[in-house]
Amino acid sequence: AASFFQVSATGTTSFSRSQVVNSVKQLAKKHHSAALAQLASSIASVLKHGASSGADPFAKVKGLIKDMISKLEKEGAAEAKEKAYCDAEMKRSGLKHEDLADDIETMDARI
Repeated sequence: AASFFQVSATGTTSFSRSQVVNSVKQLAKKHHSAALAQLASSIASVLKHGASSGADPFAKVKGLIKDMISKLEKEGAAEAKEKAYCDAEMKRSGLKHEDLADDIETMDARI
């Protein structure tokens, strides 16, 4: 028979697990993020199956979160690089447009 402490600890752990999943789901909904929704699903699966295998499921959850952060950092760096390229091209294009507008003015003045 399980002691009161064992039952209480199991209930608390179960609450913590559902709280983690619900928090990530709320973030996914708030930010309209499919990636966070997928993370919530993965966490729920790991917590469900990790509990039955006896392994520490929160270690796996931490790994999932670290992987997600790493992925987002890489995506952010790629987007920043693309934005810098676009900004440079827009500046170059604007300068060329100004030069061509000046050339048109000069040629119109000659006519």
